[in-house]
Amino acid sequence: MLAVAKSIYSAEQVKLQALLRQVRAEANLTQVGLAGRLGKPQSFVSKYESGERRLDLVELRSVCRCLGISLTKFVERFESASKYPKRR
Repeated sequence: MLAVAKSIYSAEQVKLQALLRQVRAEANLTQVGLAGRLGKPQSFVSKYESGERRLDLVELRSVCRCLGISLTKFVERFESASKYPKRR
């Protein structure tokens, strides 16, 4: 069984935050630009990128759409970066 860290600063959360920043940078968007596309304040983007706030699945899908990446592709990239041990 895979143990899940409770901290918002777990290694997995830090990898997620880094990927969110990376994908935004690849889309050539600033936090302000992405926030505008989302119809949210810049602080919304800043807070989830810094780990102060977590995104739910619906919010993550909206972020991905605004960045021009499918949710499926985003999750594939996250899984690739995470390198979970394979289950038997």
